[in-house]
Amino acid sequence: LEVFKMKSRYERLYAKANRIIGNKTPLKEDCGLLCGTKCCKGDRETGMLLFPFEESTLSVTEKDGVRLAVCEGSCKRYERPLSCRIFPFFPYVTADGKIKVIPDVRGIGVCPLVSRFVETDFDRGFLYRVKKVGRLLYTDKGCRKFLEDTSREIDLILSIME
Repeated sequence: LEVFKMKSRYERLYAKANRIIGNKTPLKEDCGLLCGTKCCKGDRETGMLLFPFEESTLSVTEKDGVRLAVCEGSCKRYERPLSCRIFPFFPYVTADGKIKVIPDVRGIGVCPLVSRFVETDFDRGFLYRVKKVGRLLYTDKGCRKFLEDTSREIDLILSIME
């Protein structure tokens, strides 16, 4: 019964997050034209990170204890996991617990938008919605830990890149 309640709670949480993002995308035009939709072409070693207790209709694989959704080039857009919807951004948690939206440097080899980030290039409505989703997820203990841990992982990557 407890697992059912938890699953139901997370289903509602991600449904709300997906409604917040809606049909917004990082650019007003199709960013997949820039890279040949690289982020939509995963394999058993690469894919989009699933958030805690997030389910996916895509193929799911596990690598180093992390669950990844794998797309083979096309999907039903309304069924995409949250990472796909917000890519190439992440709701980063600062040291003082604030949410800010940053390019997800873990996607630098996949997405040309990460390496040439200029905020004015992006749809501000999209960035606002990613921040709103981050704030929503931060209210959940499991998601908060995930956001904080992932933010520290991003910090580590950024420190290595300097």
